[in-house]
Amino acid sequence: MANTLLSIQVIPKTPNGEDSIPYVDKAIEVIQKSGVKHQVNALDTTMEGEITELLEVVRQMHEALVEAGSPSIISQIKIAHNPNGISMDKLTEKYR
Repeated sequence: MANTLLSIQVIPKTPNGEDSIPYVDKAIEVIQKSGVKHQVNALDTTMEGEITELLEVVRQMHEALVEAGSPSIISQIKIAHNPNGISMDKLTEKYR
């Protein structure tokens, strides 16, 4: 069982003030390619896994956005860590 939930909202600056959604899509693509369990929400994406693995995905997201031309990125991150295990499904099952 995973020991960490990490929710991230990326706020990329765009080179010429254009729409940031294509950049956000690139960040989500990094998550999808990573293979970690995740859920895309309206304002953030939550990932489930081991803390080191999830922080590596965050690093890769930032690198991908810089490579795409973003001059800077702000990320708002929330981390829930429980060495005994934690899951999105368990935390939200009563609402589904």
